Amino acid sequence: MTGPLAWWQKGIVYQIYPRSFQDTNRDGIGDLPGIQRRLDYLQSLHVEAIWLSPIYPSPMADFGYDVADYTGVDPIFGTMEDFDRLLAACHDRGLKLILDLVPNHTSDQHPWFLESRSSRDNPKRDWYIWRDPAPGSTPDNPIPPNNWLSFFGGPAWTYDEATGQFYLHQFLKEQPELNYRNPEVLAAMLDVMRFWLAKGVDGFRVDVIWLLMKDPEFRDEPPNPDWDGVDPHDSLRHIYTQNLPEVHDIIRQMRAVMDEFSQATGRERVMIGEIYLPIPELVTYYGKNLDECHLPFNFHLLDTPWEAQAVRRLADEYEAALPPGAWPNWVLGNHDRHRVASRLGQAQARVAQMLLLTLRGTPTCYYGDEIGMEDVPIPLKKMQDPRALNQPEIAHIVGRDPERTPMQWDDSPNAGFCDPDVEPWLPVAPDYRTRNVQVLSQDPTSMLSLFRALARLRQAEPALHGGRYRAVEAQEHPESVFAYLREGEGARFLVVLNFGGKSHTLNFGSVASSGRIEVATDMRHSGAVALDQLELQPNQGLLIRLGPA
Repeated sequence: MTGPLAWWQKGIVYQIYPRSFQDTNRDGIGDLPGIQRRLDYLQSLHVEAIWLSPIYPSPMADFGYDVADYTGVDPIFGTMEDFDRLLAACHDRGLKLILDLVPNHTSDQHPWFLESRSSRDNPKRDWYIWRDPAPGSTPDNPIPPNNWLSFFGGPAWTYDEATGQFYLHQFLKEQPELNYRNPEVLAAMLDVMRFWLAKGVDGFRVDVIWLLMKDPEFRDEPPNPDWDGVDPHDSLRHIYTQNLPEVHDIIRQMRAVMDEFSQATGRERVMIGEIYLPIPELVTYYGKNLDECHLPFNFHLLDTPWEAQAVRRLADEYEAALPPGAWPNWVLGNHDRHRVASRLGQAQARVAQMLLLTLRGTPTCYYGDEIGMEDVPIPLKKMQDPRALNQPEIAHIVGRDPERTPMQWDDSPNAGFCDPDVEPWLPVAPDYRTRNVQVLSQDPTSMLSLFRALARLRQAEPALHGGRYRAVEAQEHPESVFAYLREGEGARFLVVLNFGGKSHTLNFGSVASSGRIEVATDMRHSGAVALDQLELQPNQGLLIRLGPA
C-alpha cells in the first residue's frame, strides 16, 4: 500500500454490542443514547472507530441479525434521530462509526419475504431460495431438498405448507436466505448501503459475507471426516454453501459502492468482511486488484493454540500470504466467541492484548475485553441465545450469551449498565464490583491502564501503527517466547511475549545493545534495559523502544 495510511489502517476498531453497552430508558437493554453517553470513555481508549452490531428493526429472533427493515432503527435502540445525533457526536470527536450489514438473510417478517411467501408467482418469489421437496415426499411428510444443515441445529430448510415448497435458512427458520443469483436482490442491497453511506456512516462490517452464494445444483454436502462429534453442523464439509467463486463478483459490486462514496466525499469508507476460512482462502477476499474487502476479518487468533511458536507461525504465514498492498488485521474476540480472558486467563489475556495492539495491521477490540471481562455462566432459564435454546443438550458449548453480558461501568448495582431497580436483559458478571471501568481507571497496573497505554503509544508511533513486522529470536530462544520487531520512520520497537509460566533471561544483543521498556503487561516495569541480559517474568509481555542497531 503506497501513500499515507487510511484511518482504518492506523486506528483501532472497537466493537459494541448495543444491547449490552448502556441502557438509558430503563428497559434493561442498551440503546443508542447510551452509546452516545459513553463517547468520552471511548475517546479515552484511543480507538479510531466504533462498530455497532445490528440496530435495525427486527423481531429479535437472533437479536437483530434477523432484519425486518434495512433502513430503520429498532425502537429498542431508539429513533433515527438518536442515530443521527450519535453519528454527529462521533464525527465531532473524530470517531468513525461502522454499521453491521446483514445481506445474507432477512427476518421472515421483512416485507420482501412476506411477499415472496405469499404465492409461487409473486414477483419477489425469486428473491429468496425456494425448492420443491425431495423425491419420495408426501403431503404429510415433505422431505428437505438436500442435506444442508443450519448453524443453529437441524436442517437448513423449512417447509411452507401454503405454497408447498421449502425455503433455505442457514441460521434460524426466522432468517430466510436471499437469492443473490437474482440481480434485483443485489441492486436492493446496494441501495441499502447507499442509504447509510449518504447519512455519513464510515463503513460496514458485512455479516457472513462468504456465505452469500450457494450451489445452483443444490448438491448434498459431503461428510466431514474430521468431525469431533459435538456440533452437528460440523458433521458436513460445507463446500456448496460457503466460499463459492461467484461470491467475489457480489463483493466487488459492494466495494464499488463504497469507493464511489469515498471518492465523491473525500472521506474514506471501509468494508470489513466476516469470513471464517483458512488463510489461503481468506486472503482471496481482498480481491485480485484489492477491489473486494478492505479487511477480510482474520479470526485465526481465536482458534490457534495459545502457544508462542504456534502464534509466531500464524503471524508469519499470514504476512506471507497477504497479496501485495493488502492490509492485515487481527481479532481476539467478538459477540460469537468466548471472551479472551476466559479462554486464556487474566495473565495471558494481558499478553494477548499486547500482541493484538502491536502486530502489524488493524486490531479489532470487543467491548469489555479492555477491562478483562470474562464469560458469565448463564443458567438455562435465563438463556436468550437461540443457538443455545435450539440445542439445549450442547447449550453450554454453542451458547453465545456468556460473552454478551452487560458492560461493567462501576460498582453500583447492575454495574452502572442500567438503573438499580431494572433487570438487565442478561445477568451482570459476579465480579463487577471489582472489575469495572471506574475501579480499574484508578489502578495504574490494571488491564484497562495497560490497554490505554498500548493504544496511546500505538496511535502516536508510526512504527507501531504502520511499520514493518519481523519475527526475531534471542540466543537460546525458549519455546514459550515469541518476539518480533516493529520498524518504521526512524523508530524501532521490540515486542517480547512470554506465553509460559517460567521466567527467562534472554539475549537479544544481535538486535540492539540496549532499549527502554515503554510498556510491560504487568504495568510495573519500565526504564532502560540491556538487551543481552533481558529479564522476562512469567506471563509477561514487554514493549521495548530500541536504541541504535
